[in-house]
Amino acid sequence: MLERTPPQRRRGIPPLLRYIGVRLVISVLLVFGVTLVTFSLTNLVPADPVQAALGEQAAADPEIVAKFRADRGLDQPLPVQYATYVGKLLQGDLGESNQTRQPVAEELAEAFPATIELAVAAILWSALVGVGLGLWAALRRRRLADQIIRVVSLIGLSWPTFWLALVVYYVFFSVLGIFPGAGRLSPILIPPPHVTGMYTVDALLAGQLEVFWDAVYHLVLPASVLALYTVGLLTRFARSAVLEVLDLDFVKAARAKGLPKRTVTFVYVLRAATVPIITVIGLAFGSLLSGTVLVEKVYSWNGIGQYSFTAATRLDLPAIMGVGLIVGIVYIGLNFLVDVLYGVIDPRVRLS
Repeated sequence: MLERTPPQRRRGIPPLLRYIGVRLVISVLLVFGVTLVTFSLTNLVPADPVQAALGEQAAADPEIVAKFRADRGLDQPLPVQYATYVGKLLQGDLGESNQTRQPVAEELAEAFPATIELAVAAILWSALVGVGLGLWAALRRRRLADQIIRVVSLIGLSWPTFWLALVVYYVFFSVLGIFPGAGRLSPILIPPPHVTGMYTVDALLAGQLEVFWDAVYHLVLPASVLALYTVGLLTRFARSAVLEVLDLDFVKAARAKGLPKRTVTFVYVLRAATVPIITVIGLAFGSLLSGTVLVEKVYSWNGIGQYSFTAATRLDLPAIMGVGLIVGIVYIGLNFLVDVLYGVIDPRVRLS
């Protein structure tokens, strides 16, 4: 008799690596798309960047204007300007600010860690509270706790962030004096040695616990204001995702087997609901980065929100382009990370 040889396993790139590679290529193409959109929108601004950079008196001198346009390449056709812009971006050059005459990349490198610190604190708070409340509401469906949580989440979604920032500032700083109302650190303290630019992380790395707790103390008000809307969003979304999973057959089978309620909730239900929740968390984090403008202005938080506000009021186009590019790249990076987590958590995603 002829012996049957076992089937040979297909050789090739593992599905997860192939999945990550495809997503990485798509992300790179999207980054180039962001550069094109940023460049195009900036050139469509109905204002004269030369006058904004030089002032009215200098802009009235044709020789000064011609020299400025030649130095910045503004006298070239738009395709040539875009090619030059992309070439400088590949070298890490975001241009020079019209107002401060400093490289935009250096200014953003100083401002970006402050916004990252604020956004990370807000999204961690939002994820813990929002997912927890959503899970609790789903497990208490149609009961009093569910109704209260749904009303509270709706209130959180309804309050405008800029109005809430002012109210919280007035109540907890001006009236009660419980929390500091401005800055990232008390004036009597020296910032920790610069490593990441985030005071909480740098203080821990340097072993400066007093500076760490003071930085956390200053984070409470602005992070809470930013987190409130996201808490309401995650609460309602997590509730819907968990309710959808609770009605699936494998959850009913797990209960029928007599597994502990905690095991069914956290091993079966919450894990299955994680994929859509991760999507909302990723998008919410990107929204926090781009939505910190008014909060940073109210609380004197020197991040990219306040930087972009100043650049917009002064029509500093290189700075505006730099902020738009950085925020766009962060969005793309977050989407890439979410896609990778999809493939890690759910094998069906990477196999498809």
